[in-house]
Amino acid sequence: MTIDTLRFATAGSVDDGKSTLVGRLLHDSKSVLTDQLEAVEHASRNRGQETPDLALLTDGLRAEREQGITIDVAYRYFATPRRRFILADTPGHVQYTRNMVTGASTAELAVVLVDARNGVVEQTRRHAAVAALLRVPHVVLAVNKMDLVDYAEPVFAEIAREFTAYARELGVPGWGSGDNWCTAIPISALAGDNVVEPSAHMDWYGGPTVLEHLESVPVTRELTAAQARFPVQYVIRPQSAEHPDYRGYAGQIAAGTFRVGEQITVLPSGRTSTITAIDMLGHAVDTAWAPQSVTVQLSDGIDISRGDLIAPSAAAPSISQDITAIVCHVADQPLSVGQRVLLKHTTRTVKAIVKDIPSRLTLDDLSQHPAPGRLVANDIGRVVVRTAEPLALDDYADSRRTGSFLLIDPADGTTLAAGMADGDR
Repeated sequence: MTIDTLRFATAGSVDDGKSTLVGRLLHDSKSVLTDQLEAVEHASRNRGQETPDLALLTDGLRAEREQGITIDVAYRYFATPRRRFILADTPGHVQYTRNMVTGASTAELAVVLVDARNGVVEQTRRHAAVAALLRVPHVVLAVNKMDLVDYAEPVFAEIAREFTAYARELGVPGWGSGDNWCTAIPISALAGDNVVEPSAHMDWYGGPTVLEHLESVPVTRELTAAQARFPVQYVIRPQSAEHPDYRGYAGQIAAGTFRVGEQITVLPSGRTSTITAIDMLGHAVDTAWAPQSVTVQLSDGIDISRGDLIAPSAAAPSISQDITAIVCHVADQPLSVGQRVLLKHTTRTVKAIVKDIPSRLTLDDLSQHPAPGRLVANDIGRVVVRTAEPLALDDYADSRRTGSFLLIDPADGTTLAAGMADGDR
């Protein structure tokens, strides 16, 4: 049996218990090494705590331990007999919204924590909005600290109703719909209720534990289901006596599936050819799919270089020099209209200029604040960028991999913003 991998992220307001939940998952699933657990126990005793503070398993920065908050994204890897997991524990503070975007950008599931005593708060709505913008396919609403509300079912039911209603009102097409989109689970991360083991205090709840849901939720096959895209990373031309005419194009398939004999188009030039061979790990294959790394050979010796995109001729993306997108600004310096930047899309980096910033999003409800003039750290807004060379971008809604890009400061290489093309180009 093939064991697949689920990438998921945790989010929630400050002190909702994200790090404790992650620590409980790691501890109760036997994914913590003995020396790690001993270090946590020692640190907890030094802080006057009688029981191990499992949040210390993820809060690795010294400042995080001292302040008792999560500042940076903490990645953890663990596995059960049914599935492997890559977990991103993201901060809850408003000023670290950009870190939540980083952690959730590749996630297939988001665990949004809510303190049962406080219910859905402003930061909860922000994290739901970010998950919606990033098109995270599945959401788990973990209503934490149920032990502090006497494990009351009405408290849980009202929070689940309010969160689900808000998420459906965000207005992002294709998100917040479907019977399996959101699963609400009442938990106590501190006591371990419904995290890995079922709770003995909530017999009114008949659903899965957090780990059971993580093990059973369908892993999307977006990379292979999307239209095939192959960004060229390196051109191989040995020009040796043994292979005098060999020309191969190496890289990682970003989306979809390619087959020998398939007619392709190279963008942005628009030249067409046919795949004659696909090499993978030194062996010839007839078919390759994302995210495999391969070398492709074509029937025609056309001019192809790093940054070009190979796509099936029947489903090639359009090219444009005007890109409209939603961006999350991640740098400390602002992004302003008229600013010159570099735009990196897959393996291609081109010069660009910010033509316009039509609006900034209010993350509470995704309403538009018109013509802000600039974006500052943690802002999310709509941006129009003009590139010096044409690019082949998909809509982010169709392909998270080939519909995303970075804006970079050409002076020092700092990443300024992460962008998601929205099709209005």
